Amino acid sequence: MKDPAEGRLSFTEMFDLPVAVDLRTAARALGIGSTTAYRLIRKDEFPCSVLRVGGRYRIPTNELMRALGIEDRPLYSVDLKLGADDPGADF
Repeated sequence: MKDPAEGRLSFTEMFDLPVAVDLRTAARALGIGSTTAYRLIRKDEFPCSVLRVGGRYRIPTNELMRALGIEDRPLYSVDLKLGADDPGADF
């Protein structure tokens, strides 16, 4: 049996995702197989909201990222407002 974590999405791939993803992509991001993902949905235990669009499941990307502990806004190592006028300022 194939290990689901082998096909896991990278951190940069996560930020390239559209607004909502299909269930297989969400399962891949979570490191689980699609069978497990369907089972979790049936038990109402999927770690984020699941939308039913026609006969397909869609997962909002921002909720998927939140479930993975990834902030949905860019992070900077230095606050751009602090010291913007003074490049030698101590942080």
